[in-house]
Amino acid sequence: MRRIWIVGASSGIGLSLTQSLLQEGYLVVASSRTAEQSDELTSLKKQFGNQLQRLNIDVTQTDGLAAKIDQAWAFFGGLDIWFYNAGTYQPMSFDAFDYASFNSMNAVNYLGCVALMVAMKNRVIQTPEIKMRWLWNISIASQVGLPYGGAYSAPKAALLNLAESIQPELEAYGVTLQVINHGFVKTRLTDKNQFEMPGLMMPDEAANKIVQMIHHKGKSFEVTFPKKVTVFLKLLKILPYRWVFFITRGLLK
Repeated sequence: MRRIWIVGASSGIGLSLTQSLLQEGYLVVASSRTAEQSDELTSLKKQFGNQLQRLNIDVTQTDGLAAKIDQAWAFFGGLDIWFYNAGTYQPMSFDAFDYASFNSMNAVNYLGCVALMVAMKNRVIQTPEIKMRWLWNISIASQVGLPYGGAYSAPKAALLNLAESIQPELEAYGVTLQVINHGFVKTRLTDKNQFEMPGLMMPDEAANKIVQMIHHKGKSFEVTFPKKVTVFLKLLKILPYRWVFFITRGLLK
């Protein structure tokens, strides 16, 4: 059976993915800041027993991450997949900008993943026989900066850039790194949006797409969904800036 560590598993996509993979027979380590206290994960624990292990982790508390990795690794005698899904979001207009919000989103959406990666580095280098997959749930927001979302999308873009830069090196160590750039998914984060979200998906729909990705034998670097939204934003990325700003000005309230 496959062993997966889901960081960001107590709600939204992470919780739906945890449930789906347990039903598929995976051994799952579910982590979040309050994974061990989560009512939803407690219920799954009662249903699936030792197939599910819960581990509290705060990715912004970097001093203790190496120990957390050791715990996650020990539950099932190793890990096959690490799924980074932790994220935070607060839409902000320029007149509401504050450093604390930028710092919080950068700490979780980018540096939290970096901190775990660095703490896991020695295991990758010292045990190349373990062919791990790293799946980073980023966002199609990483493709282009949109009004009111810059504090969220900037660290997401940084994470995507990092993934692009290290993928060839990781491949040499037997690690397959893949990114997921999806559109709008109904979660406690997107509930903060005050605009119509095209292509809005439910968490279980997004989780099913990710399960299909995990099962697929192909090793494509990027998976995107839903297509209409993701293709549109990818097109924005390659248009001249004067066209992009003409379009995004129309999104201002």
